[in-house]
Amino acid sequence: MLNSWVVMPTCLPLVLRRCHGCASERFRADGKFRVNAHHKLIDAWLLVLCTACGETAKLTVLERMTVRSVRPELLDRLHGNDPALAAELLQDPVVRRRNRIALDWDDAWRLDTGGSDHLDREVIDVSVRFAAPIPVRPVRLIAEGCGLSRAEVERLIKEGKLVSAVRLSGRLSGDFTFTLKR
Repeated sequence: MLNSWVVMPTCLPLVLRRCHGCASERFRADGKFRVNAHHKLIDAWLLVLCTACGETAKLTVLERMTVRSVRPELLDRLHGNDPALAAELLQDPVVRRRNRIALDWDDAWRLDTGGSDHLDREVIDVSVRFAAPIPVRPVRLIAEGCGLSRAEVERLIKEGKLVSAVRLSGRLSGDFTFTLKR
């Protein structure tokens, strides 16, 4: 029987960027946008706050775009300070590259295993699905989901009792499956 686990975001990740006010490197996004129009051109920024001093920084979303080229529903979401749009934009590689930022997902996600009734079986087949592209170490997910230590999971991998089609070392942000034999 295949068990399904889901890695779900619990909040917006922290933005890693240097603060000009206090030299901190963490900003919190709360879903607020600033939109500025100049004649037929529009700019839009996602506002982020420094976690140390509270200074506001702007992440460029739109820059000198003609108003007619922007989808009306996007404009409505920007004007409405849509937190879901903020989450989408933070995960967009183009926005991250343009603003030279990285994301810190620590304490911003949770693993939903659907219960612990699978832990007493000899063989466990698990499909792990990511609700958002959150980079997590599979060893950490397996340890948390099965109630094992990370060292125990590493030992099971070396013994061949924990197998997967993907490499379990490093970080993953895409769906994968694994089989655990006890």
